Amino acid sequence: MGIGTSLVVFAIGAVLRFAVTATATGFNIHTVGVILMIVGAVGFILSLFFWSSWGGFGGWGSGGRASRRTTVSRQPGYGTGYGGQVVTSVEQDEFA
Repeated sequence: MGIGTSLVVFAIGAVLRFAVTATATGFNIHTVGVILMIVGAVGFILSLFFWSSWGGFGGWGSGGRASRRTTVSRQPGYGTGYGGQVVTSVEQDEFA
């Protein structure tokens, strides 16, 4: 259950608990609302707790895949005909 789903479940529970005035035989609709609010709150807390393990939006880089970064810098004189040189460095991580 994600954060959005948890908030929706909590909101539905709050509506059932505080806004619905209907009665039903066999079960208490307010109790169902409280249960949904508890489930939504627990789901929200667990989603926040495990947020870093799955990365979220832009979390741990490339999601566990290997990443590579190439940096190119030009030394003075490059492209001017005076023998300048290009320095390239490559960094590769096993896990991002």
